[in-house]
Amino acid sequence: MTTATKTLEATLAPPTAHKEEKLRDTLGTYREALADAFDSGADTMGDVSDVVTPFDLPYQAKAALCSYVPKLRKTYNARELDDEHPLRLTNQAAKFDHSDERGHEFTWWVPRPGRGTNFWIPLRINPEQRELWFDILNEDAKAGEIRLQQHRKNWVLHVSVEYPIDEPTADGDTTPIGLDIGETALITACGLKRGTPTRPVLWSGKRAKHLRKEMSTTLQRLQERDAEWRVDERFDYYQNALTDIIEKASREVVDYAATFDNPVIVMEDLTYIRERLDYGKFMNRRLHTWAFARLQRRVEDKATDAGIPVEYVNPAYTSQTCHECDHLGKRASQAEFRCTNEDCHVSTFQADISAAASIAKRVNPWGESVPWKLERNDSPRDGSGSDTAVRPPKPSAPTQMTLGAYES
Repeated sequence: MTTATKTLEATLAPPTAHKEEKLRDTLGTYREALADAFDSGADTMGDVSDVVTPFDLPYQAKAALCSYVPKLRKTYNARELDDEHPLRLTNQAAKFDHSDERGHEFTWWVPRPGRGTNFWIPLRINPEQRELWFDILNEDAKAGEIRLQQHRKNWVLHVSVEYPIDEPTADGDTTPIGLDIGETALITACGLKRGTPTRPVLWSGKRAKHLRKEMSTTLQRLQERDAEWRVDERFDYYQNALTDIIEKASREVVDYAATFDNPVIVMEDLTYIRERLDYGKFMNRRLHTWAFARLQRRVEDKATDAGIPVEYVNPAYTSQTCHECDHLGKRASQAEFRCTNEDCHVSTFQADISAAASIAKRVNPWGESVPWKLERNDSPRDGSGSDTAVRPPKPSAPTQMTLGAYES
């Protein structure tokens, strides 16, 4: 028996004005404490504690900051912070209650600084995750970090949970399935058999890209017209449409992976990519609208349920590294990769498929991430080495070597 980790998602039932004010105060104070600790250069838990102790925050938030800020420095090499960080809390804040006599059966005991200031708030859970909520209550599953974020007028709670599963079996040789997540191609999946890209498939990102652009334009116009009463309605419409796309694509890509012998899904570790990378205001704004983490999470959830292992690897330069010889090549366009190694038999290749194959190659047959090292030291210094998840999309040539394309 082994364990798996999944993120539970719930929306807080609309709070009263008084509770809403408390939630905003806590989130705002947390972000101030995070910014002060980061700007101070604190890189140990003790140093962070000295900075955040004076802030009026629950102890679960201060403890989370003490763990999180040093990681930004040492692990993620953050140069600046996203100004929309969620409120992070340790698992000591995972206090929930259930009653089937309530309209919202599950409630959360919201932590606040000071004695007697905590309060209960109802949760709207994802019905597909209902059993795991019960597992937390019954202590059959272990809650991890909690994150609370405000999305317009909605408050969304994410709870990481570790729970027991039957250990995925991978007898004999495994088949790594690399997934490259982007915009023009929502997902590019490619199996790697004996080092050769096998049966690649692309799911189009055209519909999702159109929805995000339309959402931004529509909401801006409604705000300019002071039609706030319609903003939330349209926001929910677009979010639901994007959720449908993510759910369908993640389900189909796991079904695709299951067609291989002993598959292992391999994805880029894009955690905290917004803190690690800075592409200027235009691309940073694009990153905020792109739910790559959400898509990865749903792929991992469905793969876990299907008994397919998931591994994360170093994302550096996957879109510019030749999947055959590991040399840095060139992307003449969004759709075409060119290998510059004269001794390599790969001259040109469909770029997203090459990136997916490179991702697959960075995991070894035992499921342990391979330390990534270029064959030669010619890393670009002008920022052109962005991976495909964050590169500005350009007109693409018709894709080849695909079994099909996903449209929603």
